[in-house]
Amino acid sequence: MGDADGIAKSSRALAKVQEDLNKPSQAIDNYNTARENSLITQDVTANSLNTNDISRLSKSAFVDSQKGYLLTNIKLGMINRDTGEIVSGYSKLGFIDLNNKNPHGALDAFGNAYNFSRGNVNLAQQYNQKITDIYVGQKNFSKAIETKNVFLGEGFVQNSTELKAKEITSLADIYIQKKEDSTAIRLLKESYALSIANGHTLEARISVEKLDSIYQSHGKNSLSLPLYKDFLTRLPGIIAKDSSLVDERIISQTETKIRELENEKALKDDLIRRKNIFNYWLLGSMIVLVLFTGLVLFMLKKLRIKNKKIALQSLRREMNPHFIFNSLNSINQFIASNNELEANQYLAKFSTLMRRVMENSKEDFVLFSKEIELLQNYLELEKSRFPDKFDYHIAIDEGLLADENIYLPGMLVQPHVENAVWHGLRYLDEKGFLQLSFTNTGNEFEIVIEDNGIGIGASKAGKSENQKKRSGRGISNTMERIKILNELYAQRIRCTVEDKEAPGRGTKVTILVPRIKNFKHED
Repeated sequence: MGDADGIAKSSRALAKVQEDLNKPSQAIDNYNTARENSLITQDVTANSLNTNDISRLSKSAFVDSQKGYLLTNIKLGMINRDTGEIVSGYSKLGFIDLNNKNPHGALDAFGNAYNFSRGNVNLAQQYNQKITDIYVGQKNFSKAIETKNVFLGEGFVQNSTELKAKEITSLADIYIQKKEDSTAIRLLKESYALSIANGHTLEARISVEKLDSIYQSHGKNSLSLPLYKDFLTRLPGIIAKDSSLVDERIISQTETKIRELENEKALKDDLIRRKNIFNYWLLGSMIVLVLFTGLVLFMLKKLRIKNKKIALQSLRREMNPHFIFNSLNSINQFIASNNELEANQYLAKFSTLMRRVMENSKEDFVLFSKEIELLQNYLELEKSRFPDKFDYHIAIDEGLLADENIYLPGMLVQPHVENAVWHGLRYLDEKGFLQLSFTNTGNEFEIVIEDNGIGIGASKAGKSENQKKRSGRGISNTMERIKILNELYAQRIRCTVEDKEAPGRGTKVTILVPRIKNFKHED
């Protein structure tokens, strides 16, 4: 009897998952297995639930029939105080009404699902958001705001600063769609302050990006710079507090997979014992063992890949402050030596460049055209900062310009260009020259950054030990990223940095990058 009860429960749970994955035929088979075993245990309620679900999936074309079976299951759940069955039933009713363009019915069903799922924070948030989305779709912003405020008032939301910050940002999104940007700005600042205080890096970044978007839409570019500057200044402190940087998702997925394997093994063992055939039991056990070993090896591989991605993410986070703080030093010097109009123009260009840098540093690889645009913007700013120190030219093969699907690592070239300007060309007594070349060589392309500055040796000789460490961090960061990218994506990116043959006549950097096309970012 105990074996039959376990099989009935695990089969029903598996059927629900298969139904969510839109596999009705497999779900029907497992509901039927659950029903047969509930007959053995004489569980009348379980038998009725499984019978109703089999009939419901078999008559998927008849909406009223489906809803009738679900309502019956909900009643059975009420009688047995089975919250899971009640929530599942109301949720399915809601999606049926949504698919049949009955938003009023969907709102009622999702509202009931929310009320019964308040003991499960993730489910409660899911159904509250579903209700909010329906109201927003109807342009009923007042009800959407009311719904979101109800959720914000829940004790479990107030006790979680991360969830509270997310929901305040979600409320701000409604006001943005309602065209009430002043209220949206107030809420986003509230979410930003809450995230900063409690170490929620992702929520703080999202708030900053949404505030920047609103400022840009109103032509208030000057408000973006202090916003980003404040965020970058606080970033190390936020990261230090942020416990979510530990990849909880992988841990959770691994535990879930292990539990699924254990349930699967228990189910197979039960079936094997019922048949009492030793050879079949041995074969089944070996299959389970092979599957388990394969899964463990697969998860270990995924974990290694994820660790490398985290390392890349950390290096990219380090590059942003390195680049932006260097640029802020340029802005301070520029403002001190130029008139107000030129300073404002420079700040506007810098704000645009900063957004480009943050966009390009989010992914391991970016479109070739986007990286070229970033380099052109950067050199224009440096040229305006040092107009008498250097000229530059960017040469690109026509074949590279014509191909719109070429990718290369983001922020790979910029640190070398920055080194050429800051540590080579600006120390010249006469006007220098910087040449960037992008040449197609077949299966890869060659990037050359060449200047006629003072050279590596002379630059190092004029610096203190502390300056040498700080000035070399951008390049060492880039070299580390190249090493990880080569391992992670099986590429062969190479980079060499050398003084030219004539002493004191500049530096030459050569980067060879395979032609990567139609690159797809992985989660």
